[in-house]
Amino acid sequence: MGELPLDINIQEPRWDQSTFLGRARHFFTVTDPRNLLLSGAQLEASRNIVQNYRAGVVTPGLTEDQLWRAKYVYDSAFHPDTGEKVVLIGRMSAQVPMNMTITGCMLTFYRKTPTVVFWQWVNQSFNAIVNYSNRSGDAPITVGQLGTAYVSATTGAVATALGLKSLTKHLPPLVGRFVPFAAVAAANCINIPLMRQRELQVGIPVTDEQGQRLGHSVAAAKQGIFQVVVSRICMAIPAMAIPPVIMDTLEKKDFLKRRPWLGAPLQVGLVGFCLVFATPLCCALFPQRSSIHVRRLEPELRAQIHEQNPSIEVVYYNKGL
Repeated sequence: MGELPLDINIQEPRWDQSTFLGRARHFFTVTDPRNLLLSGAQLEASRNIVQNYRAGVVTPGLTEDQLWRAKYVYDSAFHPDTGEKVVLIGRMSAQVPMNMTITGCMLTFYRKTPTVVFWQWVNQSFNAIVNYSNRSGDAPITVGQLGTAYVSATTGAVATALGLKSLTKHLPPLVGRFVPFAAVAAANCINIPLMRQRELQVGIPVTDEQGQRLGHSVAAAKQGIFQVVVSRICMAIPAMAIPPVIMDTLEKKDFLKRRPWLGAPLQVGLVGFCLVFATPLCCALFPQRSSIHVRRLEPELRAQIHEQNPSIEVVYYNKGL
């Protein structure tokens, strides 16, 4: 076998990102929970393979499949803009196991106020870590900004959950099961923009097609954050809408009436099954490397880009996850 050529573009995903199917295949790989089991040494080895290849150095004996595997291991653990290792539960590969546990418990323990408050707090604490870990760009965010986002999202989620819980008190039990979803949707609309407020203040990097940085854009940040909010809400719909209907039916059967302790693990399992598919498919709704037309950028940045290269009509940015 000859040495691996240096013309494989590992700056981009392996599959065509202009199609939903290509993006879905990419995110099924990125969100694979098995990546959580990789050791620090395996992560470092993958990082070395990727960084060496980008620098024009091919690891001896490396095959194309091994290169792509290393790229996806690297992408699963390191931030694409800052290069820093993402905390374990903030990685996209932790989304399914973490969300199935938290969401399953939110849907199971929705009747009593203390458990509603506790699980909404746990969920928003997890979301804060994920949103920070997968932010777009490399602009730092202060501890004060992190605290404001965290407190605001948690307060919004708890207030929504408790408010809807009181309103649905006299409605059929099935309606009450959907309160956690409403609270999660409301919190996503608060948490994500606040956790990424730095991007809304100074913008995120935008590049040309070759990846050359052209400047920072608030307009691109707004578009990217909106896409992430939509994706996160859609991601929650199957896991928080399908299991309640199934559990409402099962809890009327003698099998669960005689074994009520099975309710929580069964609900967690149903949520996990939904999330295995919903997480990558909803991440794939919008391209990770999104684009925005130059005419939609800020006037100063638009003028700067036209001065440097009048032929550029579209710029690109990392929307975050």
